[in-house]
Amino acid sequence: MHEPYRYVADVRYFESDAQGVVFNMWYLGYLDEAMTGYLEHVGLSYGELSDDGLDFQLVRTEVDWADSLRFGDRYEVAVRTEALGRTSVTLSFDVSADGRAVAKARTVYVVVGTDGSGARELTDRIRLALSLG
Repeated sequence: MHEPYRYVADVRYFESDAQGVVFNMWYLGYLDEAMTGYLEHVGLSYGELSDDGLDFQLVRTEVDWADSLRFGDRYEVAVRTEALGRTSVTLSFDVSADGRAVAKARTVYVVVGTDGSGARELTDRIRLALSLG
C-alpha cells in the first residue's frame, strides 16, 4: 500500500476574487494538479501513459465546500482512489488548510486512447497502481 498522497501548495494572489476568497474555478485546477501528482506517486507518469497511447479524460466532478481558501493560505489536497470500473477511475479529494476542512471532491475519469478512439479498458498496470492508492 502506498503512503497517502498529499499535494501541497500556496494560494496565489490572482486566484482570489473581490470577496477575498479563492474563485471556485481554481479548485478544479488544484484537483488536476493533485491528480497528476497522485498518478506519479503510484507509478503512472503521464509520459508513460502517453507512450502507451492512453490518457485520462475527466467526465464528472462534484465539489462540496465547507470553508474558503484565501490568498496566502498553504493548502493540502489529499487524494485516494475511491473506485475502479471497467474504463473509469473515481478519485476522492480532501482539501484542507491550517487543519480546517475546506472542500471535498469526487472526480470520475475515463481512460481514453490518445488516437481519438474513445474509452479504453483499464490496463492491468493502471488497475494495480490505482488499487494500491
